[in-house]
Amino acid sequence: MAITSRAPAPAGGAGGTAAGPPAGPPGPGTAWAEGVERLRAAATTEPGRLRIIGALVAGLVLLFGAVTVWEVADRVGSAEDVVGRSQPLSADAASIYRSLADADTASSSGFLAGADEPRGVRQRYEKDMAGASRLLVSAAANAGEDAASRRQITLLGEQLPRYTGLIEQARATNRQGLPLGGAYLRYANEQMSTQLLPAAQRLYEAETGRLYEDYDNARSLPLASLGAGILALAALAWAQHRNYRRTNRVFNRGLVAATAATLVALLWLAAGHAVARSSLAEARAEGQESLKVLTDARIAALQARANENLTLIARGAVLADDNRSDKYDVDFAANMKDLDAGLEKALRLADDGKGREPVASAADAVRQWKQRHAAARETDLRGDYQAALPQVIGGKDHKDSSGAAFDTVDASLERALAHEQAEFTRAARSGLGAFGGLVTGSAALAVAGAAAVLLGIGRRLSEYR
Repeated sequence: MAITSRAPAPAGGAGGTAAGPPAGPPGPGTAWAEGVERLRAAATTEPGRLRIIGALVAGLVLLFGAVTVWEVADRVGSAEDVVGRSQPLSADAASIYRSLADADTASSSGFLAGADEPRGVRQRYEKDMAGASRLLVSAAANAGEDAASRRQITLLGEQLPRYTGLIEQARATNRQGLPLGGAYLRYANEQMSTQLLPAAQRLYEAETGRLYEDYDNARSLPLASLGAGILALAALAWAQHRNYRRTNRVFNRGLVAATAATLVALLWLAAGHAVARSSLAEARAEGQESLKVLTDARIAALQARANENLTLIARGAVLADDNRSDKYDVDFAANMKDLDAGLEKALRLADDGKGREPVASAADAVRQWKQRHAAARETDLRGDYQAALPQVIGGKDHKDSSGAAFDTVDASLERALAHEQAEFTRAARSGLGAFGGLVTGSAALAVAGAAAVLLGIGRRLSEYR
């Protein structure tokens, strides 16, 4: 008997149709939907709700800590810049300005002395030039990407050698007894007045502007941190109230501990910023503002002295805009007016005896200076140049010169500046110190608070097991 073989039927059944491919993995979005569904299901039970509440409250406490660390670190960085970078750079820019003005004064004083130029006057000029050059190098290294400062530094670097060259030419010609030396000195003074000092002023204003930006940033309120802290405390209060309503238990130790940690961090943040803002405001109002006023007053005194010297050197060769008055004598009067206004303002800003005493001494010396200048000017206008000269530059037989009064003004203003600089440094460092430990402390308190929340919620969850 023959045996016949039959091919197996297709898997599709009697119709012979092939079955479709097996189902693949869940499509996109399925895992998210499943997670949402599980969360919704968990929220229908008390243990699930407790877990969600614990996670949210702990997250808010950690958010408060993170925002606080970020904002406080930014304020600390700005306060450190005020103390260690922007204020010193502003002070250096002011020193460049002062050194240039003082060098111009010293050069004119030495020129008046002629071949008998005092060695001290020459050394003062050389010291000023060396100091200005050194500070320019430092300013260039610290200017960074500040285009305004770099432009002024470049201009000063280009013009300074030209000025010193003119001064040396004036000295050499003056030693030979040639009148052309006075022309060289006047041209050098014009370059100083129209190129170097305005550039130094703009550099000082740019650096002071950077200082004020750091001030404002260091003193700005940490609104995000304060808001996050209040939100975290509100969430903790709500969680404890909910726990009390459902269990009649007044305290949950974990939530109480978290509340205490968050409250301490918030109060520390508020108090630290309040002290820092107060100290930095004091540094700006009673330190930096006084420094600026005193610096401007000292520059006015230096320029007045240079113009007083140039009045004798030019002897009417350069006229003011009215084409009748001596230009340098007119400029001297304007400088003295600025000096009087600056000293009056400095006296108002001085907040203690040590600050007022040198300013008052400078004001007294200014009054003497004006009297002696008027006497010397009257002598010169009578045509007695040889008698007027010692009244301005002093000498063995003429100690009560206008130059001696200027030296008293300059020395007094230098003492006042040193005092205000010390006051600024003290107040600014106090402001920086108010932030001490706040970054690390707020981070530690936030972590401890979040952990306490989880422990407190965990204690409640254990009651359902």
